[in-house]
Amino acid sequence: MLVQSFILIVHVAVGLMLIGLVLLQRGKGADAGAGFGAGASGTVFGARGASSFLTRTTGVLATVFFATSLTLAYLAGQPTAPTSLIEQGMEMPEPGADMTPTAIGGSDLPELPELPELPGIGVEPEAPDEGEGQQ
Repeated sequence: MLVQSFILIVHVAVGLMLIGLVLLQRGKGADAGAGFGAGASGTVFGARGASSFLTRTTGVLATVFFATSLTLAYLAGQPTAPTSLIEQGMEMPEPGADMTPTAIGGSDLPELPELPELPGIGVEPEAPDEGEGQQ
């Protein structure tokens, strides 16, 4: 669980850095509007020069982001140890099993007192007369 939390923190940090680096870079089509009219469209779509520091860093961060994504997906599919006391001690009863407190292991449970009947509860509402409310 600690490894998964660490990888998740790295994943989020790399994702934020990747977003920042992409926003810092200049787009390849930034000169396209002026380039087509002046006959300089070859500079927009031409051969790419040497990669800059930002482009290389973006590629490295994208690779790390991809690797952490796959690692988190793999770890999410692995069975984990129970983390709570309820998960450690609870076993599902078989269908049709006796569910009385003595059968479950709670023989020393106190008896619940009888609740007094409250007035108006469980009484059907009266239907209005047919002639009332109509004019």
